[in-house]
Amino acid sequence: MKIKLRSFSLTSRLTIYFTLVVAAVTLGLSALFIDMSDSHFLELDSYSLRDKRSLVENAIANAASLSDAAAQIVASGAHKFYAAIVTERGETLFCAEGFDPPQSIFEEKGDEIRIWREGDQEFRAVVFSAKGSFYPEKLRAIAAIDTEHHAEFMRDLSATIIRYALIAVVISGALGYFAAKGGLAPLRAMKTKAGSISAKRLDAQMPVESVPIEMADLAVALNQMLERLRDDFERLTDFSSDLAHELRTPISNLLTQTQVALSAKRDPETYREILSSNAEEFERLGRMVSDMLFLAKTERGVDLPRKERFFAAEETRALLEFYGIAAEEKEAKLTLTGDAEIDGDRLMFRRAVSNLLSNALRHIDRGGAISVTIGRSSDKATIAVENGGETIDPKTLLRIFDRFYGGDKSRANGGEGAGLGLAIVKAIAKAHNGDVFVSSEQGITRFTLEFPI
Repeated sequence: MKIKLRSFSLTSRLTIYFTLVVAAVTLGLSALFIDMSDSHFLELDSYSLRDKRSLVENAIANAASLSDAAAQIVASGAHKFYAAIVTERGETLFCAEGFDPPQSIFEEKGDEIRIWREGDQEFRAVVFSAKGSFYPEKLRAIAAIDTEHHAEFMRDLSATIIRYALIAVVISGALGYFAAKGGLAPLRAMKTKAGSISAKRLDAQMPVESVPIEMADLAVALNQMLERLRDDFERLTDFSSDLAHELRTPISNLLTQTQVALSAKRDPETYREILSSNAEEFERLGRMVSDMLFLAKTERGVDLPRKERFFAAEETRALLEFYGIAAEEKEAKLTLTGDAEIDGDRLMFRRAVSNLLSNALRHIDRGGAISVTIGRSSDKATIAVENGGETIDPKTLLRIFDRFYGGDKSRANGGEGAGLGLAIVKAIAKAHNGDVFVSSEQGITRFTLEFPI
């Protein structure tokens, strides 16, 4: 059955990885140590065989007879040392007791060390040519040593190292588990803290100072996410409360008027007046629902429905003509200067500027002036709507674009009658990747729309 890695916890994964690394390093070092030990013994044996070769060569060269040479070799008394002498034809003249080298060893050429096994014994030897006075032809001789003690030592060493490596891997695995578990303790603490977060406990914060540096960025990012969620939740709560309050008034009016109409028989004219009043309330509710749907669409970051290039002055001039009658009623003067091309939705642009003009007309003093200034820089186009009147309180300016904000109804409504006008202006600007700003000083209020080019 195939085991999926994702089925293991992070602690288990780190423990497995750490154990595998320790096992690879330990076994690798063990194999390297064993190989170097074997190479060391081979080097020692080569020095020993060099001395044994000199001994056999001297014995053959200086002996008066074969028996004399054999006696000198045997007399050396070296432990685990063997020698043999043969003729060029392969005839054995001398061979140490218990030593029977294969005939093929003498036929090989070169000075390298020969290695072969006989039963439980392993021999290392050198084969060379020698000249003795007791024999007219050149002889072939072999000097060998039994390396069984080396092999036994290497077997014991290998067994010891393997046992040590296995113990080291097991201990390292256990230590790795506790290290991983301890190292991930802050992550578990963050998990516990995250599990305690709910709609009623959005003020919880992930620990930043008490976690390792590698997790501090994660904790900071989670805290920032919680702050955004808390702000969105608070705005949603305020919006729900404001929406309920805004809907309650027209619904209450409709209900009251309907109940009054039904309480007694009325003449047709009275019914028409009641129905006309109800129709106005329904229109207000319809505009509110339409505006809320519009805000929901734009705040989700959807693409502009009809994006095109148009001149801002042309669209604004048409709006000024539309609001001309309302301006005449307040004896207000409307002016327009400048122009710029904008890439965006023409209808949404007109709605944003219309809301600002309607808002300005509501707030302007009689006989005042409303000026619309269109400008352009290298990266943006600006549309500024400026009017005289009462200075807006700085606290109100901070929330003037919030939906249903009641700090200054004349400003917040923007002609929409439900506190959504300026919120729609900001939503339109954001939908175009732009923004809207407001300033109010010394009786002059200025709203500025920015659209990127």
